[in-house]
Amino acid sequence: MSFRLSNNLLGILNFVTFLLSIPILVAGIWLSRKAITECERFLDKPIIIVGVFLMVVSLAGFVGACCHVKWLLWLYLVVMFILIVLGIAGTIFAFVVTNKGAGRVLSGKGYKEYRLGDYSNWLQKRVSDENNWFKIKSCLVDSKVCSDFHNQHMNESVTEFYKVHLPAIQSGCCKPSNDCQFTFLGPTNWTKGNGVFINNTDCNTWSNDLGTLCFDCQACKAGFIDNLRSSWKKVMVVNIIFLVCLIIVYSVGCCAFSNSRKSKS
Repeated sequence: MSFRLSNNLLGILNFVTFLLSIPILVAGIWLSRKAITECERFLDKPIIIVGVFLMVVSLAGFVGACCHVKWLLWLYLVVMFILIVLGIAGTIFAFVVTNKGAGRVLSGKGYKEYRLGDYSNWLQKRVSDENNWFKIKSCLVDSKVCSDFHNQHMNESVTEFYKVHLPAIQSGCCKPSNDCQFTFLGPTNWTKGNGVFINNTDCNTWSNDLGTLCFDCQACKAGFIDNLRSSWKKVMVVNIIFLVCLIIVYSVGCCAFSNSRKSKS
């Protein structure tokens, strides 16, 4: 009875996973064919890999459980164990690299400012790599994060603008640093002046051109990291729930494999 129960339950769980892998795989293939921006091209391969992996593993678990194929069940359990270990390691790593850093509060301002040196060395190295940052910057430009910022705040006075709560990316990439003391003419239009700024090189990098702004600033990289931290923390919660589900399925699989060995003997 327990043999049938564990095998049937494992088969049902893997059949559901197999069905879920189909739309994931279809979405990845669709993105690979329809992708226009660098952001979309960046996402298609990981989605396809995840879809194929889920499909193959769930199919192995389903066939192994329903057809009582012991070697498939054994292979399925090995892969699941490796996946659980990698999931736990990945969650710990994500927690470590995102645990450091936060925006700095400015007196009289509703928004915060961000410094690259406040974040983990690993994340700093990733965004400081020219090839990586070129792709990230391309994504930011394609997403029109600063164009939307300009349109949203273009009719505000300087007093109103300084009270606005800005997302980390907009604060870092779409306006100059508070250190620069530029004169506000518009959200993306500031009088730069003739000074040379040694303490904050972002001031010399700033341009009023909508295609340039502060996309090459250290503050923009810091703002991106801060936004990434927030996203990763949400993903970690989902990942923990996913790991709990994996452990439950793995336990059911162990029962099915154990019962399969007993039935053979």
